[in-house]
Amino acid sequence: MITSSSVKEQAFKFRLDGQSYNEINSKLGVPKATLSNWFSGLVLSAKAQERIRGRIAQGTLNGLVKRNIMQTHLARKRANFIRKTAQDDISVLTKEGLRLIGVALYWGEGYKRPVIRGGKERTGHAISFVNSDPGMIKIFIRFLKEILGVTEGEFRIAMRLYPHINEQSAMKYWMGITRFSKSSFRKTTYLVSGASKKKRPFNRLPYGTIQIGVYNTEKFHRIMGWIEGVKNQF
Repeated sequence: MITSSSVKEQAFKFRLDGQSYNEINSKLGVPKATLSNWFSGLVLSAKAQERIRGRIAQGTLNGLVKRNIMQTHLARKRANFIRKTAQDDISVLTKEGLRLIGVALYWGEGYKRPVIRGGKERTGHAISFVNSDPGMIKIFIRFLKEILGVTEGEFRIAMRLYPHINEQSAMKYWMGITRFSKSSFRKTTYLVSGASKKKRPFNRLPYGTIQIGVYNTEKFHRIMGWIEGVKNQF
């Protein structure tokens, strides 16, 4: 049978060994307030003090890590809720909405500068949109088809790949995104790898980028006019 005196003696032994109140409490079940009263005035060796400081520091670190994990979990949960709620704010896309999205995409990512040859501006201009985001590519193709009436035979698709990218894998991927057959794709352009110059991670663009081209001057100028119309709203 363990007596209260033997419990107290064991508690003192643990404390002199450099164990913390939490450790002693978990082993003997003695409240920390009682331990504090028992150990008041107790002189510990430098080794015991160092161990206690280490345990306190580790406990604090563990607490911070646990708190950080919980905060990260809650932050992700809040972010997912906000995104889901915001996603539901977007209703069925109207024709006018699709036109404005397509215009904004081309304004930001499309080729807009006039073609200069021999010091003179060419009268013929092509629509050219390059990106790596499959969502942008899908909606821009839909914009060209539904708003500008571009037929499938007018599309000229070209991949822009880095040397480490497998062309067949990229072709399969972009055919799935665009829903175009291989016959719509033109010769692949190979670019100097930014990864080789340590400018970006090696696998940042696993399928490279893709160029959506339509060689129709009238439709090019229509997009440019729509962009100017949007600018005039501000």
